[in-house]
Amino acid sequence: TFNTDVSSNLDWTFKPAQKHVTVLAGQTALAFFEATNHSTEPIIGVATYNVVPNEAGAYFNKIQCFCFDEQRLLPGETVDMPVFFYIDPDFLQDRRMGRLDTMTLSYTFFKSNEVYS
Repeated sequence: TFNTDVSSNLDWTFKPAQKHVTVLAGQTALAFFEATNHSTEPIIGVATYNVVPNEAGAYFNKIQCFCFDEQRLLPGETVDMPVFFYIDPDFLQDRRMGRLDTMTLSYTFFKSNEVYS
């Protein structure tokens, strides 16, 4: 499943294009997220992420992600951002993960400290 949040000082909306995807260990998956700048000026945002439960995070592998990269959105602009990932097959060998059938990928966007000129 996916969870999205935006810092209170960032005038954006940010949401997953789909609420969840089904992924088997070892298979790749592609998910999309949509961000919109509702302000009247260009804004640069940066997203961080985490995986819940925390123990499952070791098995979540990003191939391509917008996280930790600055995303510049013009006033009123909406962009789609992909995340390409897979679950490490070793997940299946970890007894702690035996009954786990859902991971939550959570993103939070923050306003970048960089001044845009």
